Amino acid sequence: MEQGFVTRCVSSLTKVFADQDLMDNAINKGSALSNETYSFQVAYKSRTLVKDIKVRVDSTMNELITVRTVGLVPSELPCYHDHDDLILRSTPGLYPDPLYPVTQGLIGFPEQWRSIWVTVDLQGKMIAGEYPIEIIFERENGDIISRETYLLEVIQAELPDQKLLHTEWFHTDCLATLYNVDVFSGEHWRRIEQFVQTAAKHGMNMILTPIFTPPLDTEVGGERPTVQLVDVEKSGEAYSFQFEKLKRWVDLCKKQGIKYFEFSHLFTQWGAKHAPKIVGYEYGELKKLFGWETDAMSLEYRGFLQQFLPRLIEFINQNRLEDQCFFHVSDEPHLTQVESYKNASLVLKELLKDFPVIDALSDYTFYEKGIVENPIPSNDHINAFIENGVENLWTYYCCAQYKKVANRFFSMPSFRNRVLGIQLYKYKIAGFLHWGYNFWYSQHSKKAIDPFKNTDASYAFPSGDAYLVYPGEDGPIESIRLEVMNEALQDLRALQLLESIVGREQVLALLHDGLDYEITFEHYPQDQEWYLQKREQINEKIKKEGVVCQH
Repeated sequence: MEQGFVTRCVSSLTKVFADQDLMDNAINKGSALSNETYSFQVAYKSRTLVKDIKVRVDSTMNELITVRTVGLVPSELPCYHDHDDLILRSTPGLYPDPLYPVTQGLIGFPEQWRSIWVTVDLQGKMIAGEYPIEIIFERENGDIISRETYLLEVIQAELPDQKLLHTEWFHTDCLATLYNVDVFSGEHWRRIEQFVQTAAKHGMNMILTPIFTPPLDTEVGGERPTVQLVDVEKSGEAYSFQFEKLKRWVDLCKKQGIKYFEFSHLFTQWGAKHAPKIVGYEYGELKKLFGWETDAMSLEYRGFLQQFLPRLIEFINQNRLEDQCFFHVSDEPHLTQVESYKNASLVLKELLKDFPVIDALSDYTFYEKGIVENPIPSNDHINAFIENGVENLWTYYCCAQYKKVANRFFSMPSFRNRVLGIQLYKYKIAGFLHWGYNFWYSQHSKKAIDPFKNTDASYAFPSGDAYLVYPGEDGPIESIRLEVMNEALQDLRALQLLESIVGREQVLALLHDGLDYEITFEHYPQDQEWYLQKREQINEKIKKEGVVCQH
């Protein structure tokens, strides 16, 4: 081994900063169920500049192991001025987040900690047992400069299928813009498929489907690029519709593992006062038919919806999607907008009948008045809904949920991302929504940004709010936050498996064992070791009961 070069195995919950000492203890073993994806890191530091360090893996599980390097990206806005104390740092600088493929040798920077991210995608391919994973760092000439061994135990039980409905809003226009391709060109469809595949692999089973250009994060009077899956033709007061692109979208998404489709909002954000942008052909000319200039309650737009929605329902029925489709009225209406939201909601209710309509909102009044039947309150406003016994409850968080509750900004410890799985389990939450899978524009979509350089939507939202993936040359570059979010969803499924074996009461007792308070959305352990140890306890209990989950 080489003096001046040190390595340490740490968990997936550690964030390794280049400019501070690594305080987290070494962790060299863990366990996973047979169909889980398990991750850990090997942090390294060099006393001098060392180039072209090769990393080699030696394990009987080699074919299931991927090694990536944890990249650093700038954060100029890591948090708001009135942040809580549950953050790692508030200073601008370089933060660990993107996971780059190792295409060439690593660099050992003088006195800087860096890390590699090791992922074991078990896929049910290994029998129960303990498997050493040796990570070897060597010079170009083959001299070994360090080695670490991680012991992964595979437990012969399978996570059950995910019940949680989970969507991270998929921004089709951002893909076209950042990859500089025409909307719905062959290359655009190829990129869409790559990013859908990554989403589905990480527990997203529902996708925002742009039947018309989603009226989301757009300044009043502004426009996002047109991404409209339904072709429209207008002839006098009559409309005709073609669904070929929508059919291609549905088939592509289902092939990659998406099960549910949420159709883009049929009224504008923050109050449902206007129609979304809808383009179509009239007398052979492509033109904008509806938009900001269209009053939501106008006879023209209502007439359009009365013709369009029955045809869309026909498409849904023909493709046997009846139980897989969700609709939106308008995103995040405020209490001052109850009337406009209510009017828009009634229009859709009349036309959509039994289809679920879901919307992110935070005021209980919308539910109390019967205006929305399927509310999605934020995790810092959910208590009123829980206390009033609302069933099949969803939740979400975004930039505004930065005090006490779970979230996933760069500046936050990773356990604040991972705790969500336990919270979803405890409160029997039916769905989780987030607005930013790949939002690579500035706030209000005024311009494109380079997400490798600007991580806060052009100084609008704390870094980590707007996206979970980066636009890599060969496809999605995943992030630490995406992987930890997936671990949270695996925790949820492991808890559900354990419940099927020992009952809910025992599972809740196990979760709270050693705590002198109840886990809620605002109160939870603030120590990453707790999450690692608790998951090991869950796995041990599953192993002890010796029950294998059958799909």
